[in-house]
Amino acid sequence: MSARAAWVGAAMAALLLAGCDAMPGRPTAADREVLPTQVTSFSALYGRNCAGCHGAEGRFGAASPLNDPLYLALVPPDTLRTIIAQGVPEGMTHAFAASAGGPLTDAQIEILVRDMRARWGRPGVGPGIPLPPYSAAEAARSGSGPGNPQRGTAVYAASCAGCHGPEGQGGSRGGSVVDPAYLALVSDQALRTAVIAGRPDLGMPDWRGQIAGTPLTPQQISDVVAWLAGRRLPPVGRPGSGAEVGGKPS
Repeated sequence: MSARAAWVGAAMAALLLAGCDAMPGRPTAADREVLPTQVTSFSALYGRNCAGCHGAEGRFGAASPLNDPLYLALVPPDTLRTIIAQGVPEGMTHAFAASAGGPLTDAQIEILVRDMRARWGRPGVGPGIPLPPYSAAEAARSGSGPGNPQRGTAVYAASCAGCHGPEGQGGSRGGSVVDPAYLALVSDQALRTAVIAGRPDLGMPDWRGQIAGTPLTPQQISDVVAWLAGRRLPPVGRPGSGAEVGGKPS
């Protein structure tokens, strides 16, 4: 009898313990909060870390759109990982990797890169027209010379002034691109990316679009970026960033 009583007691204890999870007010496993480092949903990761600058759907944000097949074709995946992980010191993108003091694990950064490209990328962007080099350093390796602001004056006048005004201070179809606050917040590489990829969400054409049938050459892209960067004023308390004259992207 004692053995049977012990067995019954153990069974009842097991039932009572199992029933604890069903007690009123106790959260189920599905209701328990997931730790930030355990989040694996792209939508949640993007919404918490990227949407504030790049827009809820990757467009119409203050920063360049990520929901842009041309941008995703232009930027190498390793570079995109580095931008997310380490940020852009010369711009406003801060480091998101946990190893750099940010909130994201390497696995979460990989989810962002993978799903952005899978959801918003598109194979065969710009068929028949090679993409320009992403960075000034890549342009230099491909044979282009350093950006020259004097040559950039002519490039700007022909390809940009129609929207942004003759001196870059804004026109009927585009805002100022020489505003001191704007230039203080963007790196030379961000300027280069904008010239190449445009802002399709805001109607700004890419490097092919302003003069029909005559896309900008890699040299012209570097030159007009040098023209823009040459109008940057050094922010108070921070050294200024020069133009792309050295061929080194920000």
